[in-house]
Amino acid sequence: MAITLRRRAALILPLLSPAIARAQAPLRLSVFPSGSNWPIWVAQEKGFFQHHGVALAVTPTPSSSAQFTALMNGTADIASTAIDNVIAYVEGQGEAPGAAANPPDIVAVAGINNGFLRLVTAPDVRSFADLRGRDLSVDALTTGFAFVLRRLLERGGLAEGEARLVRVGGTTQRLEALFAGRQAGTLLTVPLDAVAAQRGFTILADPSEALGAYQGLTFALKRDRAAAERPRLVAFLRAYLDALGWLYAAPNRAEAVAIMGRNLPEVTPALAEASYDAMLHPVTGFPRRAALDMPGIATALSLRAAYGPQGRPLSDPERYVDRRYLAEALG
Repeated sequence: MAITLRRRAALILPLLSPAIARAQAPLRLSVFPSGSNWPIWVAQEKGFFQHHGVALAVTPTPSSSAQFTALMNGTADIASTAIDNVIAYVEGQGEAPGAAANPPDIVAVAGINNGFLRLVTAPDVRSFADLRGRDLSVDALTTGFAFVLRRLLERGGLAEGEARLVRVGGTTQRLEALFAGRQAGTLLTVPLDAVAAQRGFTILADPSEALGAYQGLTFALKRDRAAAERPRLVAFLRAYLDALGWLYAAPNRAEAVAIMGRNLPEVTPALAEASYDAMLHPVTGFPRRAALDMPGIATALSLRAAYGPQGRPLSDPERYVDRRYLAEALG
């Protein structure tokens, strides 16, 4: 007996519906709340993601451990995260539960910034010597920017352990803890450093002066997820590149500053103006083509080799990146 069209559809649709649902579901981006998300906000408000056919759901993360748990269990597709987090988790040194026993294969696909970091301390701290015996907050003790902070303390003349690192969480949590006086300092990203400075806190050091080239945040995801989502990942990167181009266009400055203010209400218009000059600096601002800084990744590797768990030598930046998706987006 011939199968009717209705019967055939009833047989086929259950097989197709998961694929249809996946195609319609938004890409889920995990971010730390900070000014580094400026191009994302622009792409959302100006319709660049929509123009490239990408639906995007942005979720703030409280910590890198929570972020990588989400990447590993599939509740996040892409993370805006420090390159050191990528290196740590690939090497089985991540702090998320289960990450050491079953290291995820994570790759960075594009660069977001080269740090935008500042060491911000309590108002009474005017030198590294003032940090002796004090606590400083980090997102995680063995990943992210913790090793940057350890290098700064070392260069500032403090021996290991003379200042204590305390796991607190992401940018928002560390800023709140700093303002509450629970720690004497932390690394903050631009423009939150200026928010703290306006309240009397000290900008003690700029890590770029001590480190030179340094890759900060990247877009990263599981290697198999990148391959499975290639068209949407490339479209996402194209929208992000459009946002960078829009931000760097001088006539858009006033609107860009307004977008910053809407998304970071603690940043005053004056601070947002100053942030524009810093974050869109022609040399040290957002990389215009979202390039990964390979010498900067080498610096992150050298820091992990110096301060991280001893194990397999870390020397090949290419192990942690896949630049094909960005090349396709640019092409």
